[in-house]
Amino acid sequence: MNNKKVRVIAFYLPQFHPIKENDEYWGKGFTEWTNVGKAKPLFRGHYQPRVPADLGYYDLRLPETREAQAQMAKEAGIEGFMYWHYYFGNSKRVLDKPFKEVLESGNPDFPFCLGWANHSWTTRTWTKDRRGHRNEMIIEQLYPGEQDHIDHFYSILPALKDERYIKINEEPIFVIYSPLTIPDVSSFMLLWKRLAVENGLKGIHFIGLTSGWIENNQKVLDAGYDAIIPGNMWNAESKIKGKWRKLIESVIRKRFPEMMLDKYRYKDIIKHFYTEYDKLENAYPAILPQWDRSPRSGRKAIIYTGSTPELFEKHVKEALEIIRDKPDDKKVLFLRSWNEWAEGNYVEPDLKFGKAYLDVLKKCLD
Repeated sequence: MNNKKVRVIAFYLPQFHPIKENDEYWGKGFTEWTNVGKAKPLFRGHYQPRVPADLGYYDLRLPETREAQAQMAKEAGIEGFMYWHYYFGNSKRVLDKPFKEVLESGNPDFPFCLGWANHSWTTRTWTKDRRGHRNEMIIEQLYPGEQDHIDHFYSILPALKDERYIKINEEPIFVIYSPLTIPDVSSFMLLWKRLAVENGLKGIHFIGLTSGWIENNQKVLDAGYDAIIPGNMWNAESKIKGKWRKLIESVIRKRFPEMMLDKYRYKDIIKHFYTEYDKLENAYPAILPQWDRSPRSGRKAIIYTGSTPELFEKHVKEALEIIRDKPDDKKVLFLRSWNEWAEGNYVEPDLKFGKAYLDVLKKCLD
């Protein structure tokens, strides 16, 4: 297979600049780096804290940072970034400053698309907060109805019409984080597709990010999505531990989070990662470089240990083999993620591995 035809799109987190809501709940100046910097190892050999290398503890309000990221990604063979888009209903948006500047300035000249992070923000996200362990609502995800869907569409229409916007089959792609929580999601997607055509676009290519049980892949497709990104982590973890043990431990850990750590060897995860759903023409497999959510969640986190660039290379090669016979426009992989540092889920350079994960990706795609 000519791997130069493979399209790699990287999830991109914009939470590297202060916003009012985070200041209020987590303290003045809070960004993703706050939890990354104070992370501590939870067991012998635990790789924490993670320290960024080439780009440093950057601020996404700086255009120089965004340019450097784009150049680094381009050199590694990544087609573009999928910026997480936080829209909570009633025109409430947060963390949109970096993307807004990318859109309005025209720079970096690097392809992009949007992924709707349609979930509520609560204090449960992090355990080490000044309010203790109570679960308080920060911003609730709302779906006020059709007019709000229309307003939402027109708020991102300039992005959809930008020449840099990533398309599949000539349609702008739009990823949805929680694809089955939108009320009457089929009608929502039909509405947006109609609005897209009315505004000079070919349509919208809706992609649902699945999670949980493997059967959820089919549920998302049955709901009318054009494609899925199979979220295979739960399935891989269940294969390693056994489904019932995984469920029982999940219940115990919710009540007694200090009792046990939910950790897995990365080499075991990638061994069980892909399923038959990834082979579907309308499925875009994810490639997962690392995972360690302990900077955000402490002992409640899921942790994958022992990731190395060499194991990531093996993982990427398996993904490439899965998409080998798909049509060129469907030879798509989603890199999960570019810069989710507080989830230990990134390929940006750090002090331990440098640019090795990016170098591996480039090697596989050449």
